[in-house]
Amino acid sequence: SSKIRNMEVQSADGVAVLEDCVGFSLTKTISKVEEKLKKGVLPDCQDDDIIPRVGNEMGAEAQIRLLKAKLRVTQEDLANLVFECRKKDDENQNLETRLKDTEEENARLQRTISLQQSQIEKYKMLSQEANKKTEGLQQEVTALEKVLQ
Repeated sequence: SSKIRNMEVQSADGVAVLEDCVGFSLTKTISKVEEKLKKGVLPDCQDDDIIPRVGNEMGAEAQIRLLKAKLRVTQEDLANLVFECRKKDDENQNLETRLKDTEEENARLQRTISLQQSQIEKYKMLSQEANKKTEGLQQEVTALEKVLQ
């Protein structure tokens, strides 16, 4: 995702070009292909679907226009994918932040629960001591009542 963030979309001949490789130049690549086509040397991969069979009967200029059109569509698709990846990356960052906040809140609540449980134990012991003291005082009152009678 950080690689996608660092990519830049540039423009060459009115076409959006995504460049993230050092030394890669779409303009140079197109120029090389154009030179090969002008010399009559077709690319090695004639069986692929970049230029349909009808395209083999086209002139070099028409093939270049066709390839440039396909390139524009591919670049638009790539730009859309990069945009979607950046959007997903931003969403992931937001979710990671929310998760971190939630984990911190959970830790704080766990500390609060622990503190409250220790206070409950303390008050239970105080209650038990008060009950014992009350029983002792009740027995003493009963004994004193008997003495008075």
